[in-house]
Amino acid sequence: MTWVKICGVTSVEDAVLARDLGADAIGLNFVVGSPRKLAEEDARRIVGAVGTSLEIVGVVADMTDAGALRQRVGFATLQLHGGEAESAVAALLPGAYKAVRVGGAADVEQARRMPGDRVLVDARVAGVLGGSGVRLELALVRELCRERSVIVAGGLTPENVAEVIAEVSPWGVDVASGVESAPGKKDAARVAAFVRASKGAA
Repeated sequence: MTWVKICGVTSVEDAVLARDLGADAIGLNFVVGSPRKLAEEDARRIVGAVGTSLEIVGVVADMTDAGALRQRVGFATLQLHGGEAESAVAALLPGAYKAVRVGGAADVEQARRMPGDRVLVDARVAGVLGGSGVRLELALVRELCRERSVIVAGGLTPENVAEVIAEVSPWGVDVASGVESAPGKKDAARVAAFVRASKGAA
């Protein structure tokens, strides 16, 4: 069954909502400039509320003390969403994976080489690290999804996620803006529909 991550969670309420509606993971964003960026104290409150009842992923970009942040806040996994090299990913294992923005074959090769037991692929959008709502070109990652555990992100919604899963059979799916009523505010009906569509897809 497909792993489901609800990314850009900004409140205890939304974290509990995602857990109770059947998500496997939530993402807490620490990327400067993101509308979903969390202060460490808010992140600690969320971690305290949901504990280990689902996987908590800290999303960072080119952060020099990412490992220390993981320890301070108390989440299990880092998603490296900047320009981190393979060596930087390897240094944070276990409990880390790289997000690769894919716009062509060279990006797919980069994702193929990344260390760790999984890799996230997102649409490449100029000037945007992620959470753009732009759909990934699935044909580019079809083969990669057969080769390793791939998390697909980029433009996913409750309306299209089952089709995406049917087309490329990813290990996991990741959504932020597709289940929001406003940036950083999750919509319960859309979260429920997304999880249901993801888990029901073959």
